[in-house]
Amino acid sequence: MKTKIGMMLLAAGLVVASAPVFAAEIVVIVNPKNPASRMFSEQAAQFFLGKSSLFTPIEYDDGVAIRNEFHTKVLQKDSAQVKAIWSKLVFTGKGTAPKEYKSAAEVKKAVAADPQAIGYIDKSAVDDSVKVILTVQ
Repeated sequence: MKTKIGMMLLAAGLVVASAPVFAAEIVVIVNPKNPASRMFSEQAAQFFLGKSSLFTPIEYDDGVAIRNEFHTKVLQKDSAQVKAIWSKLVFTGKGTAPKEYKSAAEVKKAVAADPQAIGYIDKSAVDDSVKVILTVQ
């Protein structure tokens, strides 16, 4: 019995290990009129954590997968921590929480409409309406 269960677990593990992982290739974007041409992850994090007001951050709605991945990879925080940071900034009057959008098309449209905006989308959604300044690793 133990051998059968062990073989089933091994087979299940091989199936999972061989399944492709489709992680989004995230890029940070700005308006093409924005003079910024490159940015490090640490710099981008400053805007999305309310530590700098040079750019206006544009976010996805809470619970969108790319948002969680961006928070983890770039901000080095989970979404609950980011939400807590913004709640404190808003409560103390030191910041305005980023506007939130449901889709990459909406984020891209908001960034394209505001020369001070900064956002992030999947690389596959990039077009001439925005400029890529960082590819998230």
